[in-house]
Amino acid sequence: MTEPTSVPEARPVPLSDAVPPFVVAIDIGSGSTRSCVYDAYARPIEKHLVKADHAFTERADGTAEIDADQVVREVASVLTAAIAGIDAGVIAGVAMDTFASSLVCVDAAGTALTPCFTYADSRPAGQLALLRTQLDEEGVHQRTGTRLHTSYHPARLRWLRDTHPGIASRTAKFLSLGEYVYARLAGIEGAATATTAWAGMLNRHTHALDEELLAVLGVDADRFAPIVDPDRPITDVAPAVAANWPALAGAAWFPAIPDGYASNIGVGADTPTTAALSAATSGAIRVLVDGTPDRLPPGLWSYSVSRSQAIVGGALNDVGRAMNWLQATLAPVTAEQIHDALTGPARPNVPLVLPFLTGERATGWAGDARAAITGMSSSTTPTDIWRGVAEGVAISYARVFEQLRRVNPDVQRVIASGGVTGHYPGLMQVVAHAIGFPVQVVDVKRVTMRGAAVLALSTLAPETPPARIPQTDLTVPNPTERAYYDDLLRRFTELYDSVIR
Repeated sequence: MTEPTSVPEARPVPLSDAVPPFVVAIDIGSGSTRSCVYDAYARPIEKHLVKADHAFTERADGTAEIDADQVVREVASVLTAAIAGIDAGVIAGVAMDTFASSLVCVDAAGTALTPCFTYADSRPAGQLALLRTQLDEEGVHQRTGTRLHTSYHPARLRWLRDTHPGIASRTAKFLSLGEYVYARLAGIEGAATATTAWAGMLNRHTHALDEELLAVLGVDADRFAPIVDPDRPITDVAPAVAANWPALAGAAWFPAIPDGYASNIGVGADTPTTAALSAATSGAIRVLVDGTPDRLPPGLWSYSVSRSQAIVGGALNDVGRAMNWLQATLAPVTAEQIHDALTGPARPNVPLVLPFLTGERATGWAGDARAAITGMSSSTTPTDIWRGVAEGVAISYARVFEQLRRVNPDVQRVIASGGVTGHYPGLMQVVAHAIGFPVQVVDVKRVTMRGAAVLALSTLAPETPPARIPQTDLTVPNPTERAYYDDLLRRFTELYDSVIR
């Protein structure tokens, strides 16, 4: 195998040109499970990428879940296919990212008692309201970096106790989806610092489970896995690993991390000056900072990702989900019509949309919020509705970005990634107008899975820099439309306050 003389671009390479050590990464997203082998430069190796599609089970009562054992089978299948043809012992590390936050209850034998409850499951709305009367939410927010919300564990654990007491009493461990997969496939126990933080259970100042939350929920700390920092991989794995996957013999297994953390690393947004904007089924804007902010504004979270760093930002439940719903139900139109609707100039009489199909996270944290559309008339067209939804999504990003810059005014770049940037490229123009800041879409595939690989390689091959991500043209806001988007924010806020608050 040949070694490049300079840092190469982040493009796939054949196995014959790949540079060791190798890492196999696994990405469990909202719509699929993927696996790919990467070389020391975090370049994907050709013909070693595999994908299995899946979907959440969603119902009108707020259900958003997936069968945890189905995902285990998917991971075993894609992992087997991804490392096919790789010699025994060649893979140095296994890395994983998953959607966050997730919860699987398991019994003493490690068997799942529940499906995997996902971040989008809003059934604990009643328990959330009760917790808000029992806890000082501002105090919880400042200690854990998270608000009380249906997407986090506190409300979900109370909901389980109230609605499924038998399951709650039989639960030996509360695991994230990544932990469950690792436990079933490799006998591994350990939760990444970031995973525990993303669950809303980690005190960001002590880096331990929050004692007040444990006490109020009536849950002992030993029902959660030990917390593991990302640079401390696990090598004590079940003997079956080497037997089932000889290429993984002796590999270090890095604790599964949330996809948001992996996404920042994957696009190169690994300093306080660069914010990562993700636009996939869900979305977010995040920035990685040293330490953790002294105080947080009400609309943001701060997740500790290690002993020394945190990731600060806010998330949106419905980005690609809103677009896909439009295309499947209310306003099916051609890709060209969508692009024209999103890239055209701002215009009056576009419907005003609150795009909360599965509840709101940042900035208002209304877990039971639902979408609202106003301003429609007999002249409203399907493309007008598309434009209205896009503007609603963009203003939701803008509400997060405004608070993020208050916490970290040093942001100089916004890098965008995710499937929506490719399927609906015009959305980034609307977003740039709304946030009043240039947006640069990165030209690299599968950024979350790449980020998991980059993080593992920073420990396994610290002397080898990640491959360069090709630069793209900036999407720059049009200053002449600033007044329109300022007014749009005002109208959005007024509608939000009238129907959500």
